[in-house]
Amino acid sequence: MTSRARTTRLTAGLLAVGTAVALAGCATADPTSSGGDAADGDSIIVGSFAFPESEILGEIYAQALEAEGFDVSTKFNIGPRQQTIPALQDGSINLIPEYNGNLLAYYDTAYEERTTEDVDAALPDAVGADDLQVLDSAEAEDKDAYVVTKKTAEDNDLTAIGDLKALEPFSLASNPQFGELGYGIPGLRDVYGVGVDAGQVTFVPYEDFGGPDTVQALVDGTVQVADIYTTSPAIKAEDLVVLEDPENMISAQNVIPLLSKDIYTDKLAEVLNAISAKLTTDDLIDLRERVEGDEKASAATAAEEWLTAAGLLDK
Repeated sequence: MTSRARTTRLTAGLLAVGTAVALAGCATADPTSSGGDAADGDSIIVGSFAFPESEILGEIYAQALEAEGFDVSTKFNIGPRQQTIPALQDGSINLIPEYNGNLLAYYDTAYEERTTEDVDAALPDAVGADDLQVLDSAEAEDKDAYVVTKKTAEDNDLTAIGDLKALEPFSLASNPQFGELGYGIPGLRDVYGVGVDAGQVTFVPYEDFGGPDTVQALVDGTVQVADIYTTSPAIKAEDLVVLEDPENMISAQNVIPLLSKDIYTDKLAEVLNAISAKLTTDDLIDLRERVEGDEKASAATAAEEWLTAAGLLDK
């Protein structure tokens, strides 16, 4: 285990929520209040949102950088972007793992980019206004997804969202806002022609954002389709099928490093881009399962072992 000293780690309980909650979540205290400007040069302060996946990613960044000689400390569980962006601006932190689509939405609520390439291309100008920059994004994504059981997929030949037309009528479970979102019920109708006729899609709201109640409703047949985040451990545990989105109705949500421009070096970029080149969605599922599941591994342990297995950290 790394001997790196930690700074200001909150004792708030970790929330097993998806990326959407990162926009609205709130830490129990302000971990940036005692911040001050980060030191220049190789001194890096890594932050995270207030949910387990973000802390795991923060640990991955921190440990990889420390192994390459950077002076690293952490301030995790900060809260939503309304707190993390100001923390980056005032130097309380200077690096955080982000999600490209939601980050772009923070700066431009009407953004129309949907693919990873288009979202990534729009981000430099968007974050540059705050003297921030992004590096390479990972293949790994934590995003909304239309999910069915393996049996439902096989019985109805479902591989993509548009195939749900063959399943009509069906019930769909998701958070209450899903009924009005562009990638929710309206998107099903307008983009994929699903649920055009009244009564073909019954929306069943759940408050847990793709959590255990939503998963249980899908598995026990209460609903036939559910909105579950792509890094949910339930995807593997319950052998669920994530339907493809060929029209990119749901915006990309790739993991991407966001940092203050004043800490950029070619060496830092090389370390973080190497992580992005290796990190997959399956990796995030496995990491979350280790930390949030029965094992209850620490984020630091899970991160260290992933880095070692990926060939990015020598024991």
